[in-house]
Amino acid sequence: MRELPVQQAVGHVLCHDMTQIIPGEYKGARFRKGHVVAPEDVDVLLSMGKRSVYVLELEPGMLHEDDAAIRLCEIMEGDGCVRSSEIREGKIELRAAYDGCFRVRSEALAAVNSVTQVMVATRAGNTAVHAGDKLAGMRVIPLVIEGSKLEEARRAADACAGEGPVCEVLPYKLRRVGIVTTGSEVAAGLIEDSFTPVVKSKLAEYGMECVAHEMPGDDVEDIVAAIRRVRAAGVDLVVCTGGMSVDPDDNTPGAIQESGAEMVTYGAPVLPGAMVFVGYYDDGTPVLGLPGCVMFARATILDLIMPRIAAGVRLTRADIVAYAEGGLCLGCEECHYPICPFGK
Repeated sequence: MRELPVQQAVGHVLCHDMTQIIPGEYKGARFRKGHVVAPEDVDVLLSMGKRSVYVLELEPGMLHEDDAAIRLCEIMEGDGCVRSSEIREGKIELRAAYDGCFRVRSEALAAVNSVTQVMVATRAGNTAVHAGDKLAGMRVIPLVIEGSKLEEARRAADACAGEGPVCEVLPYKLRRVGIVTTGSEVAAGLIEDSFTPVVKSKLAEYGMECVAHEMPGDDVEDIVAAIRRVRAAGVDLVVCTGGMSVDPDDNTPGAIQESGAEMVTYGAPVLPGAMVFVGYYDDGTPVLGLPGCVMFARATILDLIMPRIAAGVRLTRADIVAYAEGGLCLGCEECHYPICPFGK
């Protein structure tokens, strides 16, 4: 830190906030800590009664916090990530360029944050975001930092397993859905089908439209035939509802497999949603068997897995198992999902 006359401070970095008071009009920080003094600032500082200021001097190889934030951002940003136009007090943000599934390479993020004097904070990965949503914020801790620290952070990210950027937004790809509503009582018209409207509404949030709907009853053969009919309609996703428990007459999981699907999982460490089925056909089309909780619970396993499914990401058993920590809905009297810890 060094004290300099105002006229000699141009190009140097202020060490502290400087308050300007205009009686009856304004009182606040006119120049923030970290501000680089510009020629046009000299008259302003003099009018504020400042004859000298305390500054930091940038030695060779050192970066101002704003320049360091930009370099850190370059390490983090991928497709679908847009930088905020303004760097405020050394902090820069990434926002979503479009609707999609926000993805984070967790190991790379941890590696970057293991480098001293830099920090990056993101929202939870594998979650749905809308255009303009905040994705990440980052900065370096000191006002000035060695440029080698940013290179160390880049190497740390690159050294982690996995390909692609640390942060990215995958646009939704799946558009056409076929729904198979099982249950003899629904097929016979004895009760109203209240499950399908819920599913349609949830999938519409990801830009998906139901183009085929079947109500085959409970027989395995009929369910298999119904699944094949909706697949023949050229759907991107098959959703089966009802008959997902372990009761003897709940045939939906077996019928899905009989229709040719390879099972990823029947069951998930998530409440509500433990009895979910996730599978894929040979052509990559995903198929879901949804338990009854989806019909009446505000947030379930469907909400957790749909961002990735809609973006065309193929789920694995390990992906489902990873939901165990955070997979317990707290059943709050007033639900605030997705602003809650469920699935995070």
